[in-house]
Amino acid sequence: MTAGTTGNSRALFLITILTGSFLLFLVQPMIARMALPRLGGAPAVWNSAMLVYQALLLAGYAYAHRLTQTSPRRQAIIHIILFAVAILWLPIGLANLQPPADGSPIFWVPWLLIASIGPLFFVVAAQAPLMQRWYSMSGNQGEPYALYAASNIGSFGGLIAYPILVEPFTTLQSQKWIWSGIYLALMALVGICAIQIWRTAGANTTPTEAAANEAPIGWRRRLYWIILAAVPSGLMLSTTSHLTTDLMAMPLIWVIPLGIYLLSFSVAFADNQKPAYWISRFAPIVLIVSAAFVFVVWGKAAIGGLTASLSLLFIVAVALHNEMYRTRPAPAQLTSFYLMMSVGGVLGGFFCAIVAPLLFDWTWEHPILILMAAALLPAIPLLRLNENDKRLPLIMVVIGMIALALGLFGGISEPVESSFTKILLAATIMTLGIAVAGFRIPFLLAVAGLLTINGGWYSVQQSLDGVRMRSYFGTYTVNASESGRVRWLNHGTTMHGMQLLDDPTRPISYYPDTSGVGIAMLNAPRLYGPEASIGVVGLGTGTLACYRRPGQYWQFFEIDPLVIEIARERKIFSFLEKCAPDVPITLGDARLTLAAVPEGKFDILALDAFSSDSIPLHLLTKEAFATYRKALKPDGILLVHISNRYIDLNPVVAAEAKANGWSAALRHDSPTEQLINRGNRASQWIALSRDPAKLAELTGKVDKVKSRYYNSEQWLQLDAPGKTSPWTDDYASVLPHLSLWKTL
Repeated sequence: MTAGTTGNSRALFLITILTGSFLLFLVQPMIARMALPRLGGAPAVWNSAMLVYQALLLAGYAYAHRLTQTSPRRQAIIHIILFAVAILWLPIGLANLQPPADGSPIFWVPWLLIASIGPLFFVVAAQAPLMQRWYSMSGNQGEPYALYAASNIGSFGGLIAYPILVEPFTTLQSQKWIWSGIYLALMALVGICAIQIWRTAGANTTPTEAAANEAPIGWRRRLYWIILAAVPSGLMLSTTSHLTTDLMAMPLIWVIPLGIYLLSFSVAFADNQKPAYWISRFAPIVLIVSAAFVFVVWGKAAIGGLTASLSLLFIVAVALHNEMYRTRPAPAQLTSFYLMMSVGGVLGGFFCAIVAPLLFDWTWEHPILILMAAALLPAIPLLRLNENDKRLPLIMVVIGMIALALGLFGGISEPVESSFTKILLAATIMTLGIAVAGFRIPFLLAVAGLLTINGGWYSVQQSLDGVRMRSYFGTYTVNASESGRVRWLNHGTTMHGMQLLDDPTRPISYYPDTSGVGIAMLNAPRLYGPEASIGVVGLGTGTLACYRRPGQYWQFFEIDPLVIEIARERKIFSFLEKCAPDVPITLGDARLTLAAVPEGKFDILALDAFSSDSIPLHLLTKEAFATYRKALKPDGILLVHISNRYIDLNPVVAAEAKANGWSAALRHDSPTEQLINRGNRASQWIALSRDPAKLAELTGKVDKVKSRYYNSEQWLQLDAPGKTSPWTDDYASVLPHLSLWKTL
């Protein structure tokens, strides 16, 4: 083969790998976005999706590994046939499967995604290792592993293209056909590559002859690759959970950790190894600094926490993936190497998506994976030490134990309460940790000490006390004031409801009598008579139940079985017990359960479906509002809770109101300091109705003049939607409504 032919051949395989990787990672956020109306917006939905992708990737890599044991011509024939068979699943879309009635989709979500895109994803997933092997078999010169770095650039491009270029400008229907068209183009490229190996390799030549000349790979080495791959994979998913706890579950947020994870391969597997070397060398410093903030509740300073988490993910992933690259086998055993990498990826995903929600009461997988990363980082000391000193390992272990002891003392000891003392102890532990960097066990002990003093021990106590609970849809913590007078529920880091134990039937937090929903509930008898029918989407602590009056019909809709346990069965909060013990609670996603109620059932319908700090996107689309319209009487009132730290939902609701004939008004409840001390919290509620007169009965005169300071006694006109179009299941973009600058 001539030099020119070799260059052209390399370009062909490079383009094929890039196209396949771009297609593979374009479909991941796309199919998850399609699934939102059916699955809801919990962070665990994305983790389940990622587990499916990793499992299908493993299947594709295993297929590629097995296929390369046959003759080149047979490989070409089989692969092209499978590509053609997978066309039967085009255009991509969701299989017609409905969620389980018990509201627990932990195993149903993977099955839905496998049935929807399994064959397509499987055959495309085989591209990266198979094309690298074909490239090597075609007589090309050069390192085939470098093509994997290019593959991850294509993957990153697919991820970034979706939230920035595809989702904001195209409908889901168009996206299906775009993806299908690229798939057919990829099939053509694979066909050309197949012709290359058909021409350059004999029909009876098998690659096992080359592999036979290589030393066999022991299972100890294979296990090492699996562990090195599992930790970054799991850390990527646990970081995603942290990101989406307080932000809307949407592709833009989902893809950030995954994109960083993919970029780490591009750095770790690059021909130029200097960046990876220096990142690996200083990885302990980044890990121990970032680990100091794992248990910190950031609140309005969330950007700082996200920066620390994402930096930790990137540095650790580069360091561990580079260690895999350093220990890689010869090209003849390339597919076996990638198969072990994929096994590790699946194990990391399985741990975070399936094991952790069932085993832990909090996101303990995140600190556990950080500790595992500390134990796996390459043994490169930061300090110049006399490595010939036989006492050195023992000295390092002693220093590590001292760091751990300081962490335990600072976390457990009651006298260590002042912030200054804890900061001083944490700084000392960090210094000791940097000193023992390069010695895995001592460094692990130092990181454990730092996690313990910076909230780790407090988190352990909360788990031991049973105040933390976890379900597929999130983590919950029951908190109480020192006096024991106030009890509240946190979903993630967001307060989800509050109760005064000495005045247990008074609605407070976001639902007092000065809030939009409180005013509507108090006026229900005047607006609709003593037998008003009221529905509430989102149970929370059950606070709204205490607005129920004799003769009224009430019904709650809740997707999370654990929330029902907290509000009713476990008797942690007594709103339901004292105010509405017999009220029916319908389990399941509101889009599906409301669609099943009789037409015109409710006079008032309150939408309070929080997922930490977000209302799931699929509950604000045109199709969702059509469901609410059907469930309401012609003069019924819909109340939408839009309080949010990061996303301005006002224009979205305003666009729906304008396009579909809803009259609407906004109430911003901004309590005084005195009311805050009584448990009230600021909230924004929008009231909508198809009957302008009925809405006017509720709101009175709506103030059209906006000022910097809201008048809590006045309903306000919604902001104009501007260029915002109503969201639909087919098209919705959150980008124009993000206000992350508020967190700085």
